[in-house]
Amino acid sequence: MTTVQQSPPTPAATGIRPKVVARSGLYAVLAANVAAVAYFAADAGFGSNALMVLGRFTGLYASLFMAFQLLLVARLPWLDRRIGMDRLTNWHRWTGFGLLWTLVGHVVFIAFGYADLAGTMDPVNQIVNLAETTEGVLRAIVAWFLILVIGGASARWARRRLAYETWHFIHLYTYVAVVLAFTHQVAIGTTFTASSAATAYWYTLWGTALGSVALGRFVLPLWRNWRHQLRVSEVVPESDNVVSVHITGRDLDKMPAQAGQFFLWRFLTKDRWWQANPFSLSAAPDGLRLRLTAKAAGDGSAGLRHIKPGTRVFAEGPYGAFTALHRTRTDALLIAGGVGVTPIRALMEDLTGHAIVIYRVGSERDAVLYDELRELAHAKGAELHLVTGPPVPDRLAPRELAALVPDIAERDVFLCGPPPMMNAVLGTLRELDVPKPQIHFERFSLAG
Repeated sequence: MTTVQQSPPTPAATGIRPKVVARSGLYAVLAANVAAVAYFAADAGFGSNALMVLGRFTGLYASLFMAFQLLLVARLPWLDRRIGMDRLTNWHRWTGFGLLWTLVGHVVFIAFGYADLAGTMDPVNQIVNLAETTEGVLRAIVAWFLILVIGGASARWARRRLAYETWHFIHLYTYVAVVLAFTHQVAIGTTFTASSAATAYWYTLWGTALGSVALGRFVLPLWRNWRHQLRVSEVVPESDNVVSVHITGRDLDKMPAQAGQFFLWRFLTKDRWWQANPFSLSAAPDGLRLRLTAKAAGDGSAGLRHIKPGTRVFAEGPYGAFTALHRTRTDALLIAGGVGVTPIRALMEDLTGHAIVIYRVGSERDAVLYDELRELAHAKGAELHLVTGPPVPDRLAPRELAALVPDIAERDVFLCGPPPMMNAVLGTLRELDVPKPQIHFERFSLAG
């Protein structure tokens, strides 16, 4: 343990938390659109029978879910920095289940509704007839099938068995489904054409959703990489299985990166250009270089030590809400496990006030960047605790953690590490009655 003199305290953060502002804004936008869809559907009339009405409403709300899904994964900087890619991705996943079931309801209700109008009990034949005789229905069936395939690939049992690149490639068909669904809506959607206001609403909704994706996923990454011209300047082994990669480029002082954030990195060599790996910054951006530090845990990270200086880099980001923007208290507790120390090490440079840092590893030789942490702790007047040993017994259990940090409930807690360790520490923090707004963490595995 290293303990040095405390630095003068700084005022605690005040005002409404950025996360609350962003979340409330998303809820308000969704609620307003739910009301707008109901209004325009009612204004267009209720149709021939109850099944057709249900089919129309489920189809319209499926369109709204699809547009909202696109917004959640558009990686818009304002949302990402306040909510975080992991939570936005999780919301996207649950919205996807809503989309899936509303689409199933749309097909079922429409099929039975038309069968009822025709006086038959053969809804499948009605769907076939509609596909043959009505413009846009065949496109809708193809879109529905694509959504079912994408939904199946997103189920947990399937996601665990698919490589990220395979899963991502399947998800690209979402954009095909969106285009097919939109043209179907334009072709036969009575609500779409019921009034000029309804038409303007739907064009605005789809334009905003697709425009957000184009901006966040394509325009911004291309613009930033063209502007900054990133290259590897140095590769430094930190231990037998951990390596740091230093990145330089043009105008890095203009890049809006913060300590605690991560990028999706592509190293443009012939055997790696197609791989995108999420790695956190392991040092606060200084306007001259960026640094990532990774453990050899897979094919992507294991090959980093063989990257040559001068290699071009394509980086998507910065992403993440694991930053000092979300502080609510003057003092902080930073808890790192294993290579999860990288964003914690960067945050140490960015935080003011008194900090306590706990670094949990199996043994002292696993404590990468420990010398840097010790130097930073000395310079900033922080306490540094190196906690070693096997996972059992839990050395960060409630009693042990309260002994290390008696005023833990009065501090912001920043946590990063392997999922089992994070889950255990989050349970400990709940037992110690640390207020939820003071707990900050991000599950980077959702990014790749």
